[in-house]
Amino acid sequence: MKQPFYKNWLSYFTEVPIVSTGSDYNEVLDLFLVKGRYQLCTEKAIYSYGDKYDNFANAFRQIDLEGVNDVLVLGLGLASIPYILEKIHHKNFVYTGVEIDEEVVYLASKYVLDELKSEVHVYTTDAYTFLCMNESSYDLICMDVFVDDLIPEELESLDFTEMLRDTLAPGGKLIYNRLAYTPEDKTGTEQYFQHVFSKVFPTGRIYETGGNRMLINS
Repeated sequence: MKQPFYKNWLSYFTEVPIVSTGSDYNEVLDLFLVKGRYQLCTEKAIYSYGDKYDNFANAFRQIDLEGVNDVLVLGLGLASIPYILEKIHHKNFVYTGVEIDEEVVYLASKYVLDELKSEVHVYTTDAYTFLCMNESSYDLICMDVFVDDLIPEELESLDFTEMLRDTLAPGGKLIYNRLAYTPEDKTGTEQYFQHVFSKVFPTGRIYETGGNRMLINS
């Protein structure tokens, strides 16, 4: 949904509130227009920010997108990842988006998905359950699940990480988004990378981008 010209103009000078809501999973969900882009915020984190969602925007420059067709997005949010790949990288992929929060899915459907030409299939469930039931493979998996500023423990487990590997098509790429704002964030990411991620993906690497560390499978 496009906003009126005056709201777009004003958003380059100040945050323009669009809607404030909440859900069972996110007590606070605030949607703003910022610099002409939708920004979805919880109490402690930014969930989506259009093509300014810099952690993935930068990480996509670190991988080869040639040969990619099917993309799995775990933690769809406001569909920033499909938006970046379509609008910035000019890729017309087929997306499977997984988002546990029905209210977030509603906001994405109302405000963003109609702006995309790409095919986006949305499943309202949690990432762990989806991978347990999934029988498809994907050329690119983007793991971007947070509850506020925390990753659910089950999504840091060895079995979940192995399911990510098994869901990749041959030669497929995985980008796993981790926070690195605080010493606790950095320690948690280092421990997960050393004790879990690198065991499943021996050639994995860490790409640092601002306050995030993106784990890439190769």
